Amino acid sequence: MQQTCTQCQHPFVIDQSDLDFYDKVSPVIGGKKMQIPPPTQCPDCRQQRRAAQCNEIHLYKRKCDLTGKDIISNIHPSSPYKVYDQEVWYSDKWDPLEYGRDFDFSRPFFEQYLELSLAVPHMNLFTGYQYDENCDYTNYSGKNKNCYLIFDSDENRDCLYSYSLNGSRDCLDCFRVRGSELCHGCIDCQQCYSSSFLQDCVNCTDCLFLKNCTSCRNCLMSSNLVNREYVVENRQVTKEEFDRFVLALQSRSSINASQKHFEQRKLLYAQKYMHGWQNENVTGDYITQSKNVRHCFDGNQLWDCTNVYRAFLPVKDSMDCEAVGEGEQLYECGVCGYNANHLLFTSNCLDQISDLLYSTFCLHSSHLFGCNGVRRKKFCILNKQYSKEEYERLVPKIIAHMQSTKEWGEFFPVTLSPFSYNESTAFDHFPLTQEVATARGYQWRTDDEKEFLPQQYPIPDAIKDVADDISSHALACTSCRKNYKIIPQELAFYRSRGLPVPDQCFFCRHRSRKESRNPRKLWDRACATCRKPIQTSYAPDRKEKILCEECYLKEVY
Repeated sequence: MQQTCTQCQHPFVIDQSDLDFYDKVSPVIGGKKMQIPPPTQCPDCRQQRRAAQCNEIHLYKRKCDLTGKDIISNIHPSSPYKVYDQEVWYSDKWDPLEYGRDFDFSRPFFEQYLELSLAVPHMNLFTGYQYDENCDYTNYSGKNKNCYLIFDSDENRDCLYSYSLNGSRDCLDCFRVRGSELCHGCIDCQQCYSSSFLQDCVNCTDCLFLKNCTSCRNCLMSSNLVNREYVVENRQVTKEEFDRFVLALQSRSSINASQKHFEQRKLLYAQKYMHGWQNENVTGDYITQSKNVRHCFDGNQLWDCTNVYRAFLPVKDSMDCEAVGEGEQLYECGVCGYNANHLLFTSNCLDQISDLLYSTFCLHSSHLFGCNGVRRKKFCILNKQYSKEEYERLVPKIIAHMQSTKEWGEFFPVTLSPFSYNESTAFDHFPLTQEVATARGYQWRTDDEKEFLPQQYPIPDAIKDVADDISSHALACTSCRKNYKIIPQELAFYRSRGLPVPDQCFFCRHRSRKESRNPRKLWDRACATCRKPIQTSYAPDRKEKILCEECYLKEVY
């Protein structure tokens, strides 16, 4: 059936497989099935609404509202939300059930939930802090050591300024990189070493400016290479020639010129319609080892999933989720996982959780409805404890009330987000102007321009001319004017790799890497060689030659 999105007014289709899924995950409470209605928003607007509840990379200094300690938090100090340091939040110094309250059937559920959320303390960051060492400036990350400004990242050592980095060492300015070392400016790479400016590469060493290359060494400015060494612009060269090319890339001006040149050269080489392998019946991009997947992006080991984005561990029978893993029967969830089962309309809940409805920041719990910050509990509603029998009598009544207010089946509205729209991950995928965002009910945070200092320290073009004292100066980003600093570990990395000091802040560098990836959208196209129909994240007006998997393999191998 065809619906019209209540947010963007665009039509979207709900097919029988969607209806079957809603029926399958509809909760049974007290022996009665609470049927989930079809969504009223299109998949993109649902994704945007979920992502607005999460701020991964914007950090602020503030006080812990319990101890007064100076802390780092992703919740701005001017926010009305109460914030505790993680160590205190997880302790027994406060009890989430102290904030419990009765459900008021004369008022909408979301209104009551907002009041609860404003009362219950939030943790300052979302990390595995107990496993971290020297990683104060990280978020949505864990099991890291000596890392600074890395996000959505786990099990790394000595890494800086990166996003979605896993199992890596001594990497800087990377985006979705796995198992790599001494890499810089790399995007969607695995098992790479001592390389810079690679994209979609696997097992490459001592390389610069590569796209779609596998098992290469000492290669430069090339695409679609396999098991090659000493190649420049897809042309075989001698070691001496290669060394001369690399020696010329020692300054910011030469790096910038090479980046522009490589952007043009990449258009000369065919691209596979999607990034992925070992899949069966899959549509989306960056999907591996998956089966029966529709419109999913950045996931591994998905099974019977639709509209799932960023699955960090296996996921089954799930739909409309962002940043989930090791879960089953998840619907309209964000940042949930680690043995998660049957979660609906839930956000930021981890570790041994099941049968949660409309809950946030709950851990090691089951059978919760409308709870915030609850740990190791069962049968709670709005943070109030009930018996199993009381819970099963009351929840169906609440759902019936939400059906009358048209809240049942909808994710948390944007007015319940602790974050401004331009702080949230929604802004990364659905950028809006301040005027449009505020008109839709989103909050917006405006920086105080008086905080920005003008550039006073001239940044040398080549790293050999950079003095140690650069780390004591505030630099001004050439793109957004925000101030940033070069920390000593960062300077040592640039010197060891012969790379210039950046003239942009982390946020602008991060945005540039993100924008180099294809969007979370699919278009119907035909393979440029055999004309087979394909669905691809390469828009029809793109200049690349897009091939189906069979034709791509013939061309590359």
